[in-house]
Amino acid sequence: MRNGVVIVSHVKEIGEGVDRLIKEVAKDVPITVAAGLDQGEVGTSFEKIMDAFEKNSAETLFAFYDLGSAKMNLEMAIDMTEKEVLLFDTALVESAYTAAALLQVDTPIDAIKEQLAPLKIK
Repeated sequence: MRNGVVIVSHVKEIGEGVDRLIKEVAKDVPITVAAGLDQGEVGTSFEKIMDAFEKNSAETLFAFYDLGSAKMNLEMAIDMTEKEVLLFDTALVESAYTAAALLQVDTPIDAIKEQLAPLKIK
């Protein structure tokens, strides 16, 4: 599949839970997670995000995150990857679920962006 999803969360269990939820509606969409730190601490890691980018088989990645410092690490990782990464400042669970469901049925990227616009966090 050409498009995939990357979930970035400060907490491993949140990332895993979002992954589990969206796989219910998007079994064919590649989804990778970068969540928590190596010893189970709360936080995000540039290295884990880069790993999630590389392990995702898609060429274009829809990236979703939970809090501001995750966005900073995502932005650094985006600068270092060859893949196209679309970063969304939207409600994590709702937007990842919506995007994955729409990707599952091959919805065009612009239509997905339109669906996610109301979920933007201000």
